[in-house]
Amino acid sequence: MILRRPLLNAAATAASAPKICIRNLQHSIPIRPAPKPTPFIPDHASFLTAIGRGLSAHAAKIPSWEALFTLSSHQLKELGIEPARSRKYLLHWREKFRNGEYGIGGDCKHVTDGVAELKLMEAPVGAHPVPGMHARSAMSTATHDPGTRKVVVNVPAGAEVPTEPIDSLSSVQGVVVKGAKTLKGSYIEPIKGTAGLKARIRLQEGIWEARRGHKVDGGERRKAEVRAKRRAAENKEKAR
Repeated sequence: MILRRPLLNAAATAASAPKICIRNLQHSIPIRPAPKPTPFIPDHASFLTAIGRGLSAHAAKIPSWEALFTLSSHQLKELGIEPARSRKYLLHWREKFRNGEYGIGGDCKHVTDGVAELKLMEAPVGAHPVPGMHARSAMSTATHDPGTRKVVVNVPAGAEVPTEPIDSLSSVQGVVVKGAKTLKGSYIEPIKGTAGLKARIRLQEGIWEARRGHKVDGGERRKAEVRAKRRAAENKEKAR
């Protein structure tokens, strides 16, 4: 009995101690504040439209921009945002936006009715070249003048020059220059009558969407089995 008492006391102590579940710790993490809307994404409906996958159909279920960035996954489920992969995708893009990671057009400051105008211009390199820029890029070539670099800048609607000094501007993300004056990028719409120097980006369904893949021959786990059965059926058909 003397040897059993410490064991009984230890068992009683363990039973009375609170049990901490690591999974429940995520609910005690404070929610980060909601980021500010951008000119290209001014409200929560625009955000859901941009990220695609049919989430714009749930825009009426989310009351405000603040709610979009503060609702938990469980609360989104109660609002009727289904299936679970749609909620995960929404939460994933929510954190990307919170961290300043946008899709094409997200860094544009001059947007009118969901349309951002772009223009190809030459910016001076200056005494300090752009980081990562080769020294020969500052020389004169067939596509740009010496001491300059090609940049695609966001300009106000109908304007020919940006409102900020051009040497302080960076090129719009997701848009590249091919050849002398060809703007390339997803959802880029060239503007007629500008000789290819101007284009526009229009907010539309799925402009930032990360496309889901599709299974080929049953996916990676069943591909060998499906193809083997197909070959066996083909060989059986040829043997007839």
